[in-house]
Amino acid sequence: MIEIYTDGSCLGNPGTGGWAFLILNKGIITSHFGYQLDTSNNQMELIAAINALEFIKEKSEITLFTDSNYVKNGITSWIINWKKNNWKNSQKKEVKNKNLWIKLDILNSQKKIIWKWVKAHDINECNNRVDILAREAAEKLIKSSFD
Repeated sequence: MIEIYTDGSCLGNPGTGGWAFLILNKGIITSHFGYQLDTSNNQMELIAAINALEFIKEKSEITLFTDSNYVKNGITSWIINWKKNNWKNSQKKEVKNKNLWIKLDILNSQKKIIWKWVKAHDINECNNRVDILAREAAEKLIKSSFD
């Protein structure tokens, strides 16, 4: 079983964002992070999950931990009606971040994933680590803009 922890951060919303993931697989810990200009917190949360799932090439069962109810509820519940309603939300408006949801949906259908929510800024060490990585990635981009 592979465990993945993901997080996104945005300094300003929209603003400069960072994403990170941490993978625990057979005793090996792997982490990656990145950043983006002019983004939102929700986009960074989605991109963290997408990048983590794209990184996993093997067919193992995955448990993905996120502190984003937007990501967890979106992929496990809301997406069912979005697809039925031609990517319209309950207010009959276009689903925000549709392109990212489509990518995540494809990855979700290709892998066996258990989606779990974890409380942010709490006692989960791995979640706290990806939170720091995502925030530092966003801050690094801002700092490099001034250099």
